[in-house]
Amino acid sequence: MPRWWSALAPPRGRAGKELLYVLLTAPLTALGFGYVLAGFVVCAVLSITALGVPVLAAMVPGTRLIARTRLALARWLLGEVVLAPLAFRPAAGLFAWLRTGLRDGPGWRAVAFQLSALPLALVELTVVLFTWAWGVVGLTAPLQHALDLNQNTVDGRRGLVVAGVLIDSWVGVALLSAAGAALLVIAPWSLRVVLVVDRLLVRGLLSRDERAVRIAALRRSRAAAVEDAAATLRRIERDLHDGVQARLVALTMNLAMIGDLVGRGPGQTGDLLESARANARDAIKDLRDVIHDIHPPILDNGLEAAIATLTARSSVPVSCDIRIGDRPAAAIETIAYFCVAELLTNVVKHSRATRATVELSRRGDRLRVVVSDNGSGGAHEAGGSGLRGLADRVATVDGTLSLTSPPGGPTVVSVFLPAHL
Repeated sequence: MPRWWSALAPPRGRAGKELLYVLLTAPLTALGFGYVLAGFVVCAVLSITALGVPVLAAMVPGTRLIARTRLALARWLLGEVVLAPLAFRPAAGLFAWLRTGLRDGPGWRAVAFQLSALPLALVELTVVLFTWAWGVVGLTAPLQHALDLNQNTVDGRRGLVVAGVLIDSWVGVALLSAAGAALLVIAPWSLRVVLVVDRLLVRGLLSRDERAVRIAALRRSRAAAVEDAAATLRRIERDLHDGVQARLVALTMNLAMIGDLVGRGPGQTGDLLESARANARDAIKDLRDVIHDIHPPILDNGLEAAIATLTARSSVPVSCDIRIGDRPAAAIETIAYFCVAELLTNVVKHSRATRATVELSRRGDRLRVVVSDNGSGGAHEAGGSGLRGLADRVATVDGTLSLTSPPGGPTVVSVFLPAHL
């Protein structure tokens, strides 16, 4: 049975709770509508200043409190088993907080609920007035007539006035009482029909978005996987650096000592020793290249030192502007480093530039990496310069890469990364 159809099931004692729900949520709906309307008005008035956006960013998540109260009433009085949205967790920093507030999906859905709930509340109160209220008035008409309550005098006749009609006889009072009883019989059903829309709004706008929850869980698992992979690569780098490389260096030294003992004269033994030493030196060089490709040891000193060392080795003069404050996550540092390394390699190989610039900045929880040059331009992601691979790499952590390279230059590559996973 569909959930909306089950809401129309026989009353079974729910009529009183539904009536109480309408009466309690009416002032709450007015409060929510007023809060949202005031927020938009203040934001519009302050839009000519820098305060408009902060007001809107604060208003959106603030609507969650009113929505949470409405959800609790629906759960208690209507029996709606609806999970509340995840708590609002703003990122650190003012700009990050504002961005999180403006992107708060559950908050915006709560705003939509407050705006749509007001006309629905008016319909619900109208149904309550014309069924429950008038039903009680009609049913108690004989008692009112007997006790001379709510009676009016019209043209010398005294009775109960209903819809402009004076009822002063017991027959009319009896009929009015029967009509009131009929209204009370249909009152729970009529209110329940209206509350179907209310239930749908609560489920659709105030409940937890399972897809968003699933996405958040996948992001957390991906972040854990990326951090674990980065830690594994660092461990492999240390093992290779401290273990295998050290043994190869020791082997090279032993071969040199054996060569000194055998002598430098011509002979098969001396040639074999010299060949073994050359192979060992080549193996050490290759191993160092592998270690550098896995995790540059200079990154242990921080991204600023690593980028400064990288730019100092470039054959094209590079100026640096690095302002990143607190250190990003280790995996993000590694990605940023290899992005700069690949982009500077492209500058040397393809751009014919005479100078380049590397800029690293931090805004809230986002890291911005910009590499530009005064070369010939004309670069594009499908040109075999490794830009497609960089774009795929930064995309693994929800980063983006943008390229501007008109013919004749300059070429500007911007990479945006989250500072933390």
